[in-house]
Amino acid sequence: MFKKLEHVIVKHPKDAFISQEHLHQQWKTFNYIEEPNYEDAVREYEEFIAILEKYVNKIDYLPSSNKTGIDSLYAHDPVKFTKHGAIILNSGKKLRQPEAEVYKEFLKEKNIPIIGELTGDAIADGGDIVWLDDRTLAVGRGYRTNDEAIRQLREITKSLVDDFIVVQLPHDQGEAECLHLMSFISIVDQDLAVVYSRLMPVFLRQLLVNKGFQLIEVPEEEYHNLGCNVLALAPRVCVIPFGNDYTKRELEKAGATVYEYKGNEISYKGTGGPTCLTAPVVRV
Repeated sequence: MFKKLEHVIVKHPKDAFISQEHLHQQWKTFNYIEEPNYEDAVREYEEFIAILEKYVNKIDYLPSSNKTGIDSLYAHDPVKFTKHGAIILNSGKKLRQPEAEVYKEFLKEKNIPIIGELTGDAIADGGDIVWLDDRTLAVGRGYRTNDEAIRQLREITKSLVDDFIVVQLPHDQGEAECLHLMSFISIVDQDLAVVYSRLMPVFLRQLLVNKGFQLIEVPEEEYHNLGCNVLALAPRVCVIPFGNDYTKRELEKAGATVYEYKGNEISYKGTGGPTCLTAPVVRV
């Protein structure tokens, strides 16, 4: 999750938010903090994409679909990518479940291999699935990812993973809110992670320390501003939402190059930072 980002899938607000009228109809249903401003969202997104284009060679855009809602802006969650292809997930947020089928068709059109798909009662979001290294996969068990999904993910990835770690997530702000494993950990290099330790199980924090990770601790006010949601474009090259000054300084002290984007409309109001806005297909 920290190697050079070569190929990424995203969805433009023009194809997710559609229009101000569309946002007005859906923002409460999808549990946004406030109604986003459509024109400002488009401007913020163009700034975000301009940062990605500095490092990423291939950016694919998911198309508009009448089957999906405004949350489809957060392209990370309906799938998770491995070295050998995609795993199609089934969101724990029912309103987002139609995204999986739309995504599946898109991957087929782009000739991107699919190595597995959740079935039956399994639910999981991409934000609950974190590669700690090439052969270590951590999966958060919470309101968005259940035991059956974990069982299926373990089976799908058995040839790719040496250590499959289940992380029990806290109740925190409740079932209606979005708490993912990636809400409180972002991998920025093979030995550098940004964390919000107050939500982190002790065993996971100790595991990271024992693996040699330097942990950058995000303060509470910046956690709520998505300061723990950090997208690595390459080892120690990353993107964070604007306004997380302490986290930015600590990353820079650790030798990281930090890009900021204004994400009030596309990130803060929908609780989806730069990792949520992107689905990394290939890292090299």
